[in-house]
Amino acid sequence: MESIVINPSEIEFFSSPKQYKQQLLSLIAAARKRIFITALYLQDDEAGQEILHALYQAKANFPDLVVNVFVDYNRGQRGLIGEKESLGNRALYLQLAEDYEQQINIYGVAVKRKEVFGVLHLKGMVFDDKLFYTGASINDIYCQQNVRYRLDRYCLLHSISLANSFCHYLEQTFINSELAPLLNQVLLPDQNQQKQILTDLKSKLKKSNYIVSPQPQATSQSSVITEDVMVTPLVGFGRRGNQLNRATRKLVQNSQQNIVLFTPYFNLPHSLARDVIKALKRGVKLTIVVGDKTANDFFINSEDDFSAIGIIPYVYEMLLKRFVKRYQNFIDKGLLNIHLWKDGDNSFHLKGMRVDERHHLITGSNLNPRAWALDLENGLVIDDVSQQLLTKTNDELLGILVNTSKIRHFTELESVSDYPEKPQKLLKKIRITQIDRILKRFL
Repeated sequence: MESIVINPSEIEFFSSPKQYKQQLLSLIAAARKRIFITALYLQDDEAGQEILHALYQAKANFPDLVVNVFVDYNRGQRGLIGEKESLGNRALYLQLAEDYEQQINIYGVAVKRKEVFGVLHLKGMVFDDKLFYTGASINDIYCQQNVRYRLDRYCLLHSISLANSFCHYLEQTFINSELAPLLNQVLLPDQNQQKQILTDLKSKLKKSNYIVSPQPQATSQSSVITEDVMVTPLVGFGRRGNQLNRATRKLVQNSQQNIVLFTPYFNLPHSLARDVIKALKRGVKLTIVVGDKTANDFFINSEDDFSAIGIIPYVYEMLLKRFVKRYQNFIDKGLLNIHLWKDGDNSFHLKGMRVDERHHLITGSNLNPRAWALDLENGLVIDDVSQQLLTKTNDELLGILVNTSKIRHFTELESVSDYPEKPQKLLKKIRITQIDRILKRFL
């Protein structure tokens, strides 16, 4: 795993969905050579349409501009959960392809045949020589187009080598291999063709990684150590040989003083949970920032509208309460801090870690069993030896913690008996062993 040297002044953190959208639009308008956007989905709503029109306009203004968008193949061809069957976001892609004489490419990447068994969860958007990394997708709520928002992390890195590495991966893995059909063209592979594409792509993904081109040598090794940060781009797919999972565990295993861990859905993979507990036992202070169940994007506020999918936030809270109860002694010692994020009816989508105020994991991975084994994930590991990013990441952390409450005892979290009638009844039908064996695997 090769690293890229970046001056800390070339790394910026943003703190709000509105800034995210503003950056997206300004980066699109400023691009002259290439735009590569990777997201789980680019939705057919106000924000999604605005971003797509901006991409077409950029292509019209600069005809030599290369515009490639990568979204999940299955997610791109269905509506939102609960909506009637439709072409989904692809209907918008096809319509704009007719409306504009310019051509942009919207590739559909199918990690697995069915979405429940894995999705394209790669993140990162390249605009010329800048990488804008966030776990956010593109739609009204991620961009706070109206009142509601979904909070994520947003990091802009100015690095030719890093941008080249991301673009090379996408070109080699999906474009040159012809293993990602264009969703904004009428014809798609038939069932047999798509089955073969999936077989070939799965084989390719297992061996894929980011390639870092050689960089100019620094004037002295000491200047690199004292002034610059090292950024390592990583990709992960499947349980075996997963570089991202391995690097995540290593950060926790090597921690000495403190860890800040962000996850929207509390359900750590068994191996990572074991590493976390070992860190606590050797005196490492652990802060977990997790969304309240009402800040989960699956939460259904109205009991009249409640459906089976709405049980997910309650399951996560049950898992969190079990964890807090089991390790209450670490909370009492001041080593374990649990912060629940809640801001009205907005939602929480942050992921990643900060370790010993030196190492930073910026990722789209939810740090749960699904991300660990099923989805195609990526991330950046930043080694900031001289802690020059600390002020920026402290500002980011403080902005996040403003909307959190600290859990001091497991009884502060609701029990099944406290839940509304419908989720309570559904949970009582599901034996706890089934939740562990089935639900935990896919959540």
